[in-house]
Amino acid sequence: MTSLYDKYQLRQVINAAGRMTILGVSTPRPEVIEQVATGLQHYFEMDDLVDKTGRYLAGLLGVESAVIVSCASAGIAQSVAAVITQDDNDLLFNLHRSEKSVPRDIVIAKGHNVNFGAPVETMVTLGGGRVVEAGFANECTPVQLAAKITPQTAAILYIKSHHAVQKSMLTVAQAADIARRHNLPLIVDAAAEEDLTFYYQQGADLVIYSGAKAIEGPTSGLVLGRQPYVDWVKRQSHGIGRAMKIGKEGILGLTLAIEQYLKVQKETGAEMAARLAPFIEKVNRIPGVSAKIVWDSAGRDIARAEITFDEPKIGKNTFEILQQLRQGDTAIYFREYKANEGKIEADIRSVTNKQLDIIADKMGLLFSGD
Repeated sequence: MTSLYDKYQLRQVINAAGRMTILGVSTPRPEVIEQVATGLQHYFEMDDLVDKTGRYLAGLLGVESAVIVSCASAGIAQSVAAVITQDDNDLLFNLHRSEKSVPRDIVIAKGHNVNFGAPVETMVTLGGGRVVEAGFANECTPVQLAAKITPQTAAILYIKSHHAVQKSMLTVAQAADIARRHNLPLIVDAAAEEDLTFYYQQGADLVIYSGAKAIEGPTSGLVLGRQPYVDWVKRQSHGIGRAMKIGKEGILGLTLAIEQYLKVQKETGAEMAARLAPFIEKVNRIPGVSAKIVWDSAGRDIARAEITFDEPKIGKNTFEILQQLRQGDTAIYFREYKANEGKIEADIRSVTNKQLDIIADKMGLLFSGD
């Protein structure tokens, strides 16, 4: 049978970039794929499916409530819309054109107002909110966050991501304390995070996860938290959520993926570092290239290989090197956030040992001039 790569003239990919949307995020386990297929083959009362899978997941996770949405970005937009519209049907149906005077400001640390592939501010605007930045690009303290709260504030939004500024930022627990003292909800975007209960336990009212990143489910998102906030998120299926709806297969696939995620032992950072050691040794033998172990900047237990290019010695800049590594029958992708400094990172969570050898060999050929 013709492969998908041949049929559509696609290139195969070695994904050393991590769980990235531009590469399809992750590859679910066979059991999850089977659950998705089963879901596609049956009918359900969708409101009942949403409610009961949410109740099941809330029980598994020990939280008040949960709901599955189409992706983490949709989770942000619908959570913002939820805290603005609450139980108001007029706002639900007329979110963006209603002239009702209700709080719409969403306070966020300036260093958290990032582009993660799309701007955070766009998701807030889709949800009918207005971003109010607190602090500075390199700093946000509890005092600075609290100073931006007014009667027009609808919620505080905290972005837990490697895209966000890490230094001199208040913690989720500090943001939750401020939210409680001002009787406001705290929304935490934890899309790629691995602990599904930590931020809830720290006091967040709504926490949003990508279903396809750490959890390795189908394209989907999970919103968990406290009532009535999750109930208000569910109401968005009759508002902006209609344009972001998830199908029965995604709901069932993610439900099983979460159940398995809580049981399956994950590769630790120390195990990743050990698996990277032969690769780093091989890369360090390539003239003009050096590699070492680095740890995830957002504090997750993830070890990666940081690869540095001596651009003058090689005679190419890092962007040219990355372009060349994506050529040929197999495209190799890396984390490129420090490419302007002559550095890239290899994330091996989706890479086999054989593929690590292929990467090192391709680099060696590229710099040997063969």
